[in-house]
Amino acid sequence: MSHTEQRKRLRTLLAGSACLSPASVFDPLSARVAESVGYEIGMLAGSVASNTTLAAPDLIVLTLTEFADQIRRIMRVSRLSLIVDADHGYGNALNVMRTIQELEHAGVSALSIEDTALPTHFGQREGQDELISTAEMVGKLRAAVTARRDPALVIAGRTAALKVEDTERTVARVKAYSDTGVDAIFIVGLERLDQLEAVRAATKLPIIVGSAPASLKREDLAARGARILLQGHQPVAAAVKALGEVYAHLFRGGAPAELKSRVASAEEMERLVDAQNYRDWQRDYLR
Repeated sequence: MSHTEQRKRLRTLLAGSACLSPASVFDPLSARVAESVGYEIGMLAGSVASNTTLAAPDLIVLTLTEFADQIRRIMRVSRLSLIVDADHGYGNALNVMRTIQELEHAGVSALSIEDTALPTHFGQREGQDELISTAEMVGKLRAAVTARRDPALVIAGRTAALKVEDTERTVARVKAYSDTGVDAIFIVGLERLDQLEAVRAATKLPIIVGSAPASLKREDLAARGARILLQGHQPVAAAVKALGEVYAHLFRGGAPAELKSRVASAEEMERLVDAQNYRDWQRDYLR
C-alpha cells in the first residue's frame, strides 16, 4: 500500500459517520503489533516521540529531523494510516512549510499544526497554555496547505482555545482555521457536548478530539462531527512498566524461564519482525 493509498483510506474514514480511535504507536515494532490486532489508523504524538527518542518530557526539545526519522522508521514497515502531532510546526510559517515537506516525505497520512505558543517562553507560568494570534495561525495553516504536494495528505488545524479562551472565541478561531484550506479541525480541552456542538456549527470539516471525559459517549461525539477520538498513550507507558518488571526480575536473580507467561513467544516475535522473509532472502541472495 502506497502512502497515497494510506492517506485516501484515512480520508474515507474521516468522511464517514463513525468516531474511531487510532493506536498510539512509537516505533516500528509497536506499529506492527497494532496492525496485528486489527488497527488501520495509528498515532505518533510529539510527547511520545520525545519520550521514546530522547527519554525527555514533552517540552519541544525534539527536533523536526528526529521526529521525521522516527516516522520514516515506522512507515518503512507499516501499513497504518499514521496521524502525527507536529506541534507548532517547529517555528513560524516558513518552518511549517518545511515541516509539511519533511513529514509528507516520511509517509504520514495526517498531521496537525497547533496554535499553542511553543516552546515555553521565559517567565511563562508552568502549566498555563498561551495561544498565538488567530492571524498568525491562519498564516501557518495557509503555508501548510501551500507546501503540501500530495493532495491526499490530511492537514488539521489544531486549537487549544477551549483550554484558554471561552467557547465564543474558540468558535471564531475554528471558523478562521476552516477557511484556510485545511482538511480537519483538531480540538483539545473538550469538556461538554455543547462545546462540540458549537464547534460543529462553525465548520463542515471533520473534527478530531484530543481527549474527552469518560462521561461523553462515543456515539454522541460522532453525531456531532467527531471522527477521531484520541485515548491517550497507554501503550508506551505499558511498555515501560513491562520493561521495568522484567529487568527487576532478572536483576534480582530470577530465572528467564519464569517470565514465559509475561513475554511474547519466540514465534510471535518472529512473525512481528518478518523473520521468514529474511530467511528466504538469505537463502535466495546469500547462497
